[in-house]
This record gives sequence, C-alpha cells and structure tokens, in this order.
Amino acid sequence: MIREIVSPAFLAASAIGLVVLLGIPLLSEEYTLFNLTVFAVMALMAMSLNLVWGIGGILSLGQAVFFGLGGYAYAITAMNLDSSSWGLVAAIAVPAVFALLMGYFTFYGRISDVYFGVVSLTLSLIMYNLVNSTSGDFYRIGSVQIGGYNGIPSVPPISLPGASEPLDFAGMYYLAGGAMLLVYLGTRLFVKTPFGRVVISIRENELRAELLGYDVRRHKLLLFILGAALSGIAGALFAAWGAFIGPDNFAVGFAAQTIIWVLFGGLGTLIGPVVGAMLITGLTTWLGSVRMLEPNIVLGLVFVISVLVLPMGIVPAARKYGARLLKTGKDARS
Repeated sequence: MIREIVSPAFLAASAIGLVVLLGIPLLSEEYTLFNLTVFAVMALMAMSLNLVWGIGGILSLGQAVFFGLGGYAYAITAMNLDSSSWGLVAAIAVPAVFALLMGYFTFYGRISDVYFGVVSLTLSLIMYNLVNSTSGDFYRIGSVQIGGYNGIPSVPPISLPGASEPLDFAGMYYLAGGAMLLVYLGTRLFVKTPFGRVVISIRENELRAELLGYDVRRHKLLLFILGAALSGIAGALFAAWGAFIGPDNFAVGFAAQTIIWVLFGGLGTLIGPVVGAMLITGLTTWLGSVRMLEPNIVLGLVFVISVLVLPMGIVPAARKYGARLLKTGKDARS
C-alpha cells in the first residue's frame, strides 16, 4: 500500500520541487522573491479550491470566504496575543469551524451541487458587506479594530517559534513555497488513499457511491473542511506578506479569479491550478506595473479564450498534444 502511494513519480516530483524551491533564491533578487511569495500563496489558494471542486466535485463559488477569514483571524489573533504562531492556528481553526457549520447544514440538508454553489457565493457577498460595514472604534475584537473598508493595516509578520526576528523576504518565500509544495505533494498522496478514492468516486457518481455503503455526506463535509483550512492558511500568509488584510479578499471578484486560475490550469489536475494561478497572477502583476491595459479586462479575455480554445485547461491540453506528438514521432521512426 505504501509503495503504491509513494511511487517513483511522487519521489521525482518531490525532488524537482525541492530543487526549484531551494534554487530560485540563489538566482533571484529580493523583489523577485517578494513577487514569487504571493504567487505561491495564490497557487495554494487555487489548490484548495481544486481539492474541493476538481477532486471532490463540490462547486464552491465562495472559497474566498475562507481565505478572508484566515487572513482576518491571523491578523486579529497575532495582534492581540503578540504571537504569529497563535495567529496561524486561528487562521486554520476559524475557517475550518465556519466550513463545519456551513457544510453540516448544507450537505446533511441534502442541498444539491448547484444550490450549494449559490449558497457559497451568497456567503461571500454577505461577508464582504458585513466586514465593509464595521468602520469605527465600536467594531473591535480585543484591542484590534476591524477597520471596515479600510481593513486592518500593520499586520505583524510571521516569526518562527524561538526566533528573535521575523521572517524576511527570503524567509517568507521559503515558507510560502514550502507550504505550496507540501500541499501539492499532499494532494498527490491524498487521491491515492482510500478516503481520496471514495471522494473521487463520489465526484463521478454520488448515488452509486452511496448505494455501495459510503457515507457521502461525511466524506464531503470532511473534504470541505480540509479545503477551508488550506484557504485559511493562504489567507494568513497573504496578510503577513502584505502586512494588510481587507474586505476585498471576501469579494466576488477575488472568488472569480480563483475559479479562473483553476479552470485555466486544468480542473481536477494536480499541477494545473498551480500553473494557472502563477501564470495569471504574473500576467496581471506585469500589466499593473506597465499600465498598458486594465488587468481585469485581460483576465476576462484570457478566461473566454481559454474556455473556447482550451476547455480542458492548459495542462490537460499540453498532455494531450504532447502525447500526440510523441506518437507521431514513433510512427515516423517505425
């Protein structure tokens, strides 16, 4: 069983990921590491949605809710307790508890997939407007003002336990990149475990899985909680990276960007969301720096073109055409 899960392909992916992760800082400046950190954070966010939607078949249109909750939980806890470690714990626990409550009432209430997507999107709108309306000194948790549309500035950076100084640009890069690599490798392991295989079978045919005796609602609930926790970690890393968290992280626009990353890279694939998030985030960052075109317009065009030309996503398309070229080359040699 262990040999089946930890395959040579998994070991090769681990080795390549470590080499890339450790080698980039040797060839890059601090500004590049600063940008690569947020790319890794967004890739982590995309993988959390892909785990829930692409692997589990749960259409969560409001995954940004958990990202925002993780960022706010980290900021408020770290600023109140003067401890980034407890802030990271809160960034995992708060979205997980929220997902537990939401998932319990929807999955055990037999809410269908389409309506679940509508509910999750509605929660994103509710949280965005709720946080936006918390301006003023009255709205505070402990000593921290929620800030309303101004958000929470001066979010403390992450400090490792026992360290005297917080992480610098390189440290944040290693932390975000390491988290991204661990989640990617963990997802590769997850889909080969018995629980992961049941989740995939539920995605393919929920009624058949239920007739085989599996508790479909429990599996979906646990997967949804796991995806929320991963989104919360991404939100905490984003807040610590930019020293700020605001209500825009709950917005529908951000939730739509995450969906585009996953679809553009390849829904249901393992590396696709990482590729999609990094390429599109890099593109929008570059457009914002040169100020040639509105990034949101380009993002919409990329989504429309990718759906029309590459409906499966760029990673499945690359695999398909790569296999076709290899087959053509072998036929030509023979």
